[in-house]
Amino acid sequence: MKYSIFSLARAALSGHKNWQPTWRDAAPKDRYDVVIIGGGGHGLATAWFLASEFGIRNVAVLEKGWIGSGNAGRNTTIIRSNYGLPGNTGFYELSMKLWERMEQDLNYNAMVSQRGVINLYHSDAQRDAFARRGNTMRINGIDAELLDQTALRKMLPFLNFDNARFPVQGGLLQRRGGTARHDAVVWGYAHAASALGVDIIQNCEVTGFTRDANGKVTGVETSRGKIGAGKVGMAVAGSSSRVAAMAGLRLPIESHVLQAFVSEAIKPLIPGVMTFGAGHFYVSQSDKGGLVFGGDIDGYNSYAQRGNLPVMEDVCEGGMALIPMIGRVRLLRQWGGIMDMSMDGTPIIDKSPVDGLYINAGWCYGGFKATPGSGFVFAHLIARDQSHKEAARFRLDRFQRGAMIDEKGQGAQPNLH
Repeated sequence: MKYSIFSLARAALSGHKNWQPTWRDAAPKDRYDVVIIGGGGHGLATAWFLASEFGIRNVAVLEKGWIGSGNAGRNTTIIRSNYGLPGNTGFYELSMKLWERMEQDLNYNAMVSQRGVINLYHSDAQRDAFARRGNTMRINGIDAELLDQTALRKMLPFLNFDNARFPVQGGLLQRRGGTARHDAVVWGYAHAASALGVDIIQNCEVTGFTRDANGKVTGVETSRGKIGAGKVGMAVAGSSSRVAAMAGLRLPIESHVLQAFVSEAIKPLIPGVMTFGAGHFYVSQSDKGGLVFGGDIDGYNSYAQRGNLPVMEDVCEGGMALIPMIGRVRLLRQWGGIMDMSMDGTPIIDKSPVDGLYINAGWCYGGFKATPGSGFVFAHLIARDQSHKEAARFRLDRFQRGAMIDEKGQGAQPNLH
């Protein structure tokens, strides 16, 4: 159904008894033109762009649980495009522009809130690095402002400016950054894709690939039977290595848990998104009043959706160093998402060495903010068999060619053979 003020009024007059399901819970067909493995934000966005931009509507999205049960529902909801390295700068700005029109495109309230993202700096050297990044952003048409301490005191007067081990000197601000409701993003893409004929199939775990005599992927084996496909796209985040292994591939990726936390609700305190420059801590405040924050990944490889206490302690220490008064706030809940960490902190969007199989993986910390951009460029790759210009540097073979983007190196296993 279409959502509008008129549909809301009609539903209200009927006592809200006539709402229709947001998307069709489809049963699998024997064959599709494209099968997307993974019912998170990236997989659903890919399916919607295939249908809306490239006219490919015989598409299925397969999710082993319920849509959004993985990383799409286990993040801190931050959106931004304040990247400074060639490759990432253009891609994340493309994604930001798609965020800005998402709700109109999908006819769904994703609660996109451009409340601003501020990265704090604590030394002259860090200020200079942020100035270079901000200049790079502005050269590429991306908004950026370098604030000194006087301007920052007016914006965030509650910070520990003077008595901290690492006194706050200023920050790099992107006003167009902010947050979005992660569940609503998934539901919105499912709503819009389903309306265009895409089958969204939940509780359908992929257990293997079917291949022809030449080794080309011709479909998938699932817990609900075999499904044929002209092309298969893989967007399964921290499970990328496991799913790729079913096709005989070893990816240059390691899986780590990234924890996120929510506090009890408090009165409005933090106006936007804020990151600590002397440690790994980032925080925003939800519409319900809870502080939503996170930090570093757990240091060991894991596929578990839970983390450990030492990292929790480290994250909370970062928050206390920056805003001492939150020490009195109680932690409400915690969860973990499985990060697919690439060697250079940058994603992989490419055709795999196995014909018919396409890879979307290696998102590290950047998966949620990349959701619409990832879906668009991955759909472009699948539909046209060539990389979109903003994803041209995300090739799988860049590790062999020495063409890493070096946003942040994490993975220790090249797996180049």
